[in-house]
Amino acid sequence: MRLSRYFMPILKENPKEAEIVSHRLMLRAGMIRQQSQGIYSWLPLGKRVLDKVNAIIREEQNRAGAIELSMPTLQSAELWQESGRYDAYGKEMLRIKDRQDRPMLYGPTNEEMVTDIFRSSVKSYKDLPLNLYHIQLKFRDEIRPRFGTMRSREFMMKDAYSFDLTREGAEHSYNKMFAAYLRTFDRLGLRAIPMRADTGPIGGNLSHEFIILADTGESEVFCHKDFVGFDIPGDGTDFDSVEGLKAIFDKWTSLYAATSEMHDEAAFNAVPEGERLSARGIEVGHIFYFGTKYSESMGAKVQGPDGKEHFVHMGSYGIGPTRLVPAIIEASHDDNGIIWPASVAPFDIVVINMKSGDQACDDTCELIYAALTKAGKDVLYDDTDDRAGTKFATADLIGVPVQIIAGPRAVANGEVEVKDRKTGARETMTIEAAINRFVA
Repeated sequence: MRLSRYFMPILKENPKEAEIVSHRLMLRAGMIRQQSQGIYSWLPLGKRVLDKVNAIIREEQNRAGAIELSMPTLQSAELWQESGRYDAYGKEMLRIKDRQDRPMLYGPTNEEMVTDIFRSSVKSYKDLPLNLYHIQLKFRDEIRPRFGTMRSREFMMKDAYSFDLTREGAEHSYNKMFAAYLRTFDRLGLRAIPMRADTGPIGGNLSHEFIILADTGESEVFCHKDFVGFDIPGDGTDFDSVEGLKAIFDKWTSLYAATSEMHDEAAFNAVPEGERLSARGIEVGHIFYFGTKYSESMGAKVQGPDGKEHFVHMGSYGIGPTRLVPAIIEASHDDNGIIWPASVAPFDIVVINMKSGDQACDDTCELIYAALTKAGKDVLYDDTDDRAGTKFATADLIGVPVQIIAGPRAVANGEVEVKDRKTGARETMTIEAAINRFVA
C-alpha cells in the first residue's frame, strides 16, 4: 500500500476528549473517528488491525471445535419476553418498533436467539456437544460511554454458546473455551489472567473474567505473581481430552486471582507477601456457565440416551474485538506511539523513502516494496514528499514492527537502514540483505 494513496488522517495534536493512551493514539493514528457519543467508525488502518484480531479469534474458536454462524443485529422482542429478560434488562437495551408496530430490539447479546436456533433444529443428544459462535456488532446504551472503543455503545463481540446434555459435558465445553481464550490472548501479545467472576443470581462457581494488567486499567485486581510466568497451552492441545483440559483449568485456577468485586482480603493476605501482585486491570474476555436457565424458559430440550427429554446445559463465552484493540495499545506503547505485536500489526513493514523524487531512492524503495509484497508481506510504502522527521514520527505513531529506511547517502552505498520499532535497534545492511531477511 502506497501511503500517498492511502486514507490515514493523522492528527498532530492530542485530542482533548481522549482520557487514556489508547483512545488518544487511536485518534491520532487515524484508526477511528467518533460519529456520536460512544459510536465510532473504524477507518482503514484501524480496520486492518481489527480484522487481524478477528482472524486470530476465529482460528482459536475453530480449533476448539466451535462453529461459526451469523445472527441478525435486530431481534424480536418476543424471544426476550419468552426468556423473561425483556423487561428486566434495563435502559441499556435499545428498544424500537418496525412499521407493523412490532416490538424489536438492537441485540445487546444473543442467548435468546441462539437458543431459539438450537431448539428448532437439534432434537437428540447424538447431536451434542455443540458450540455456535459469531462475531457481530452489538449495542448497549451505556449511561457513560468513555475511553474510545474501550467502552462504547456500539461494539463488536465474539460470543459463543455451548450446548451439552449434562453438567459434566458443559464443564468440558467450558474448559475448551478456557484454554482457547488463553491461547487467543497470548497470540494477540497479551498476558491474560483468568479471575473468578460473580455469577449473580444463577449461582455456581463457573464464571471467569480474563484480565490483562495495565496501568490505565478500569479496576484494581489482585493475584499471585506466578501467573505472569505460567505456560500457555500449546498448538498440540487436545481439545477432546477431558483430563488434559481439566489439568489446564486446574493449574490456571490454583492460585489467588480476583477483581475488586470478588476480592477477599484475608485470602489475598495468605499469599506470601513477595508473591502478591496488586495492579490495575482491563477485562478482555468473560466466560460463563449458566446451566439450564435459558433452555428451561425457552423449551430447549433433547432426547437423551434414556429416551427421555432433557433440558440442555448451556454456557456463553464473550470476547470484545473492538475492546481488545485499545487493550493491546494500553499494554504496548511508548511516548512515540503504538508498538503493535507482529500478529495484529496493520502492516508488517513500512518502507520509508527519505527523499521522494530522488531517482536512486525511488528505485530502491520500489525494488524493496515489490519484492516484499510478492513474498506475501503487508507493506506500507511511505512515498509521500513529507519531511524526514514527519515520516519517522508517522511510522513510530502507527506502530508498524519493522521500518526499512532508504536515504540518499545509504542508497549510494547500496545500503538501507532497518529499525525495530519495539526495541529501537537500528542496523545498516545491503539492500539485498534487507530483502532476504524478510523474504526468507
